[in-house]
Amino acid sequence: MSEGTWEKLSQVAVKGAEHDSRERQPHPKCLKGTRVAVLTHIYELLDKKDKNRLIWLHGTAGVGKSAVAFTVAERMKGLKMTEETKIETRLAGTFFFSRKHTKRRTTGYFFATLAYQLAINFPSVRKDVNRAILDNPALLDPDKSLRDQMEALFLQPLRKLQIRLRECPPLVFIVDALDECTPESLDQSTSELFDEETSESELADLISLLVEALRDPGLPVTYILVTSRSEAHIHEAMHNEDVWPSVCEIPVKIFWKGVAATISLDGADVDEDIYLFLEHSFRKLRSRCSTFPQPTKGQLVRLASRAGRRFIVASTMMKFIDDRHNDPRDRLQLMLELTSKLLPGTEVYKLYDRILTTCADPSLAYLHLSVVCALADPLPISQISTLLGPSQGRDVESVLVQLRSVIEIPSDSRFPVNIYHSSVRDYVSHRSNCTLRQVQYIASPHSLLAVSSLHLMVQDIPDCSGLLNALSALKRYSQVMESHNPRSLTPSLSFMVQRPDPMRALIALIWLRGNRGSELHFWLETLDGRAWLATHGGKEWLLIQQGKNWLKTKGGGEWVQTQDGRDWLQTQGGQDWLQTQGGGDWLWTQGGRVWLQTLAGRVWLQTQGGEVWLQTQGRASLAADPGWRRLAADPGRRRLAADPGWTRLAAAQGWRRLAADPGRASLAADPGRASLAADPA
Repeated sequence: MSEGTWEKLSQVAVKGAEHDSRERQPHPKCLKGTRVAVLTHIYELLDKKDKNRLIWLHGTAGVGKSAVAFTVAERMKGLKMTEETKIETRLAGTFFFSRKHTKRRTTGYFFATLAYQLAINFPSVRKDVNRAILDNPALLDPDKSLRDQMEALFLQPLRKLQIRLRECPPLVFIVDALDECTPESLDQSTSELFDEETSESELADLISLLVEALRDPGLPVTYILVTSRSEAHIHEAMHNEDVWPSVCEIPVKIFWKGVAATISLDGADVDEDIYLFLEHSFRKLRSRCSTFPQPTKGQLVRLASRAGRRFIVASTMMKFIDDRHNDPRDRLQLMLELTSKLLPGTEVYKLYDRILTTCADPSLAYLHLSVVCALADPLPISQISTLLGPSQGRDVESVLVQLRSVIEIPSDSRFPVNIYHSSVRDYVSHRSNCTLRQVQYIASPHSLLAVSSLHLMVQDIPDCSGLLNALSALKRYSQVMESHNPRSLTPSLSFMVQRPDPMRALIALIWLRGNRGSELHFWLETLDGRAWLATHGGKEWLLIQQGKNWLKTKGGGEWVQTQDGRDWLQTQGGQDWLQTQGGGDWLWTQGGRVWLQTLAGRVWLQTQGGEVWLQTQGRASLAADPGWRRLAADPGRRRLAADPGWTRLAAAQGWRRLAADPGRASLAADPGRASLAADPA
């Protein structure tokens, strides 16, 4: 029973959140000789045994916070608690948050993951962890109270270690990228996504609980190193009056060898660290490519200074230069030309712009990069291609390989592709971050993924009563929602005139999202499709090329004969369409000729548009049509004579055109000629 409980915990614990997991490869790590000041300061703090503390390391995106966290974790993992122990190390547990992984962007698995690692490192507490889970299996539910999880899975096992570790150096937990804790789980009772305020509240609760845990007098000396961006809501949570006394903030001013210094991730000393990183990277490149000339000191200084004290910029530069598929000399020159134009603070986005311009199709590269960033969980290239379908997905692999400097593409195609750094997601999150003109008008990656997912659902989803019930509920809700409500479903569901069938509703959603291929035209022949054509959106669609093409089809021609179609012909849009080549072609058809004999058709013939048609292609149509002779016979004659349109036709100009027309001979030979000639009209 105990083994079964341990197995369950093993399944719930997020292995990818561990600092050295395969999911996080390549692991960011501080190069030897870099970040010396900040690492030394952190190690000195972690060696103090006076009190439990939460150490907060923060800075802007790309300055190397995760590299520092990984380096500290590796050092603590290499330090034994005692000389006698073989497995117990100072690294008690790690959790590296990530917005791009479902289980790593929420606190729901946080304490279960730390408890699992703690029990691996200290086998003596495993039975306590097992007992807690046996007593309350719901502790492994990610929706369980965070406080309950902390008490049972974190505090109780640590209390068991206090006496054993009394003379030992402090335990260390490391929590990286706290700002990427942005839960997007679904509240099943309200079917609404967590909003930003909820996310920030959950993060503040976690910070508060960690500090509360550190104040527990029953714990061995414990430190929790937390890294994050310098975001306002995290700053506010850390400076809360109940939290702040237990927080040690970096950057802070300290005295280093008697000289006042600032320990900072983006201080002036970082330029030298980046210079060392570039020098080391180019040496590795030269060892592999002997013909590559080592950059001059001036070139290295230029690259380092323009990295803006952000390691992510320097790292991306090197990945771009040394991608093993292009001449590194040409790419180094591109970086040198680029960096000469950069301004501090714009480095990483301008760099991404430059990388896109080297792609065969920058707009397609931007779109596929956006898709990779928008995925809730990373996918292999083959699955991304399948998801996007044969049209958008056909070039995914050839496009993404051009972005190797910003996207990790595993050698094994079964593994997912990942962005190297969260700044890439920031870059594509707002179009204004990219200055390339051609990307400003591409489709939203979320829209593309939504349509692609709907396509797959239409192909594969079985009859589903749950989906049917949900759609029915949406239909009910749409009738009571206020029009100014931004979440109103009324515009999207107003076309639904039948009880919503899952398949038909999905096809309709695909249509409304803008994917209106010929294979979906059959939907227009359904009751819902016909109802949509009568909406403002449907009428506008009929006036674009896709709509005009559809009107030429059999289905379109039949629709024009319906009451809705005839009503549309009386609108300005319908009148305009009748003057187009497509409208003229339709008037030649049997349906068009029948419509011309209706009251609406006769009224249209009296309009300027109708007269223009009669004087051009309409003249040949009427003259060559056997129906014209029937109209000229006695019953038709009286109708024509009584019709104001006949007077216009009989006017000199119109008559001369008819007389000159090849159809004149047939008119002259027709038995109705005499009656027409004798008619006063």
